Amino acid sequence: MKIKIIGLFLTILSTINFATAQNNIEINEGSGSFIISGGKGYENVDLTVYYHKPKKFNKSTRVLVVIPGSGRNGDGYRDSWIETSEKHNVLILSPSYPEKNYNYGGYHLGNMITVLDIRKGFSYKKGTNQVWMDEDVAEFNFNPKKEEWIYSDFDRIFMVAKKSLKFKAKKYDMFGHSAGGQILHRFTIFYPQSKADRILASNAGSYTPTEYNTDYPFGIKNTNTKKKNLKKSFRKNLTIFLGELDNADENGGKMLRSKTVDIQGTHRLARGTYFYKHSLQTAKELKLKYNWKLKVILGIGHSQRKMAKAAAKYLYGN
Repeated sequence: MKIKIIGLFLTILSTINFATAQNNIEINEGSGSFIISGGKGYENVDLTVYYHKPKKFNKSTRVLVVIPGSGRNGDGYRDSWIETSEKHNVLILSPSYPEKNYNYGGYHLGNMITVLDIRKGFSYKKGTNQVWMDEDVAEFNFNPKKEEWIYSDFDRIFMVAKKSLKFKAKKYDMFGHSAGGQILHRFTIFYPQSKADRILASNAGSYTPTEYNTDYPFGIKNTNTKKKNLKKSFRKNLTIFLGELDNADENGGKMLRSKTVDIQGTHRLARGTYFYKHSLQTAKELKLKYNWKLKVILGIGHSQRKMAKAAAKYLYGN
């Protein structure tokens, strides 16, 4: 009994110390990182948040949260924004989700899937970037527990930084490329109550259209997303940010293929365009205000660094 009590005490003490560490993070000038815990169900998982604090930082500094692609390399994505951070006085925050804890379902799909075994029903086409899905074998079990979705993490990261630095910003901008683009368009649909202002979903490989005849992740039939939810989502400042050359000739990144997914198109440029137009049609049918935009960047393919540079101009160039 005594050993159990000591073990319990140490567990509680560890939790207190960890919470205290998160509440007293330091964000110093220049590039660095801090650690927070994962969200509901992932409290024992460390999320590393890479940041860059500009030299001109003041109470009015703006904030950009950058969501990495499938490589989860928050440091590399942060580095792509350092020049912008210094030039336009923007605090950069880029979380890195460990792949061993957040697989395709946990990351790309926002942890809205409870069980996803990518060994079942998924196969790689040798010599290409194509991942083929057998829809008769692959299983997507929807997770209705919204508190376990990763989307609330982004507000939490923003608030942790705000508490540390005491800046005035009440909202933050977002940029996500490839898998990050997948996360951000789903984040906009399913978490419209966020503090995010301008959201750029860049070069996503596949989308969740606002389609009531198809289950998640290729529709919203089984997600209990009502008209009032879409009303808030369509009012968000989402931009589908696409590279003109991220087309059929692009071999970078992974491309999910199947009969259902290919309805969106067979390359990222086509799929992003389809998603935007389909969402616009949904808004018209439901008679809802539609603030989403489509922006195609000429001369760029599946390059997060080049798209980040274009995004910087789009967000802060004026």
